[in-house]
Amino acid sequence: MENLKHEIETIKERNNRVELDKKWETSWTRRIFLAVLSYVATYIFLRIIHAENAVYGAMIPAGAYLLQQMTVRPLRAFWENANK
Repeated sequence: MENLKHEIETIKERNNRVELDKKWETSWTRRIFLAVLSYVATYIFLRIIHAENAVYGAMIPAGAYLLQQMTVRPLRAFWENANK
């Protein structure tokens, strides 16, 4: 009986970790951080190669990432409805 209680607690702890991971994956904190990181990395690269308008050019991949993140959920819902 004690073993069963331990297994249930282990499963509950795992479920909590999995739910927290899911929340992190879909959080705007993560999305904004990755967009900013993409912007900074692209900006540095464009400055190194002496590209014109590095400030604006670096917005393209960061903006594309955010656009992609905003369309994933509706696209998935459409796909799930089409594949029932």
